[in-house]
This record gives sequence, C-alpha cells and structure tokens, in this order.
Amino acid sequence: MTPFIDSHAHLAGPAFDDDRDLVVGRAREAGAEAVVCIGESLAAARAAAELAARHPGFVYHTAGVHPHDAAAFDAVADAAGIREQAARGAVAVGECGLDYHYDHSPRDAQRRAFDAQLALAAELRLPVVVHTREAEADTMAALRAAAGAGVRGVLHCFTGSPALAAAGLEAGWHVSFSGIVTFRKWDGDDVVRLVPADRLLAESDAPYLAPIPFRGKRNEPAWVAHTVARLALVRGTDPAALGAQVATNARDLFGLANGGRDRL
Repeated sequence: MTPFIDSHAHLAGPAFDDDRDLVVGRAREAGAEAVVCIGESLAAARAAAELAARHPGFVYHTAGVHPHDAAAFDAVADAAGIREQAARGAVAVGECGLDYHYDHSPRDAQRRAFDAQLALAAELRLPVVVHTREAEADTMAALRAAAGAGVRGVLHCFTGSPALAAAGLEAGWHVSFSGIVTFRKWDGDDVVRLVPADRLLAESDAPYLAPIPFRGKRNEPAWVAHTVARLALVRGTDPAALGAQVATNARDLFGLANGGRDRL
C-alpha cells in the first residue's frame, strides 16, 4: 500500500453531503495518513473545521477566500473570520490567489484580497494555499514579497510554467500536483522532475480532477495513490517511497505532527 497525505481536498462541499465520513474512511483504507480539507470561503472553513473535529489527527482544515470571490472580500470581517479559524486550528490560509482565466472577480480586487491574505499568513505564521491560473507574473511578484516576510506556501494543483515553479521553489515554497498528471494531454513532466523531493506534494482537489482510471467521476482522497504512482513513474522512483516523501513534506509545511500547530 502506498502511503500519502492528500494536501488539498474540498470535503466540506456539497458533493460529499451524502457520504463524507465514508469518504474519509476510504482514504484511510487506501493509505492516506491525513487529509487537508480546504476552506475556500469562511462558510467552507467552518464546515471543514467541524469535519476535522470529527476526525482529529487525520483531517485538518484551512481558511481563506478564493479569488473567484475576491470582489466581496471584506478586509475586516473576512480577516477576522480567518483569525478565528486559525484559533480553531486551521493549518493554512487559503485557498486564495489569482485567477485571470475566469476573471469572476476584477483583477485588482483579486490582488487586494490575495495581498491581504498573504499579510494574514505572515501575522498568523501560517503557510498559504495558492490557486493561480493565467496570472504568473503577478503570482510570482506576490510570492516573492511574501517570502521576504517569511511566508511559506504551496502552489496547488500545479499546471503552470517551469518559470513559475522555479520562482516558487526559490522562495522556499512547495509545488503540488493533482490527478491532472495522469491525463493524456498532460505535458508537464519536466516540471514534475524539476521539483526537489522535499518540496513535492500530492493532492486530490476532490471532488474535481479524478485521476485515470476514474476520470469523469467524483474525485476523492483515496485516489491520490494513482497520482503518486504517476509522479513516481515520471521521477523514476518507487511509489511507496514517493508517497512517504509527500506525506513528510505535507507534515513539514502544514505542521501536522502536533495538531497542525508545530510552528507556533
């Protein structure tokens, strides 16, 4: 069995309302050592915190505001909500970032919300979970500034350029890959090989992006083992060894060894 930690899953969302705890159980059975449940809104963060409370030491949660919702970001209320979730044990700020593909929020609003959450991460001494799509220049500038303030983080579900990955690595960040690496149209094996072993993460992004052979189905954390196997093939290493490495890396980034609070 391949061990792993799913560094990014949306288990608090409605896609799992009928079987959320069963999904957690299947992840354990598949070799998962932990799952990081993403709070991409304050409502999702509260639900994720409740799930983490039901599965202590296995499910952890984050809190942030997604770039799609950045137009409604409230620098006072949302910041207070993220601080509240940090006090409840949130292991990271996010999912936040920049999405210039869909542009559901104006780009200036996205940058303001992202900068505010990076500042919160520095204040709270938490890592950041970053979503970035077609916004590489602004993302690189933001993460370099954040790194100067001591902020670490992860570029999640990475599909960007080698230059973006290199900028993240230079800033001390991690890079995470999802089931996309198993898709026939995936052409980023060079980036998979670029990431040092101690900066590599794996994720489901469930319920999205189920890996082959489950593509088209609702994704779940148990299937991260297939993503790990593909990453291991690309990197020429053993899947079990790579799975153990990504688990170690997730613990380091998110401080999971002590209830998510090792860095404090």
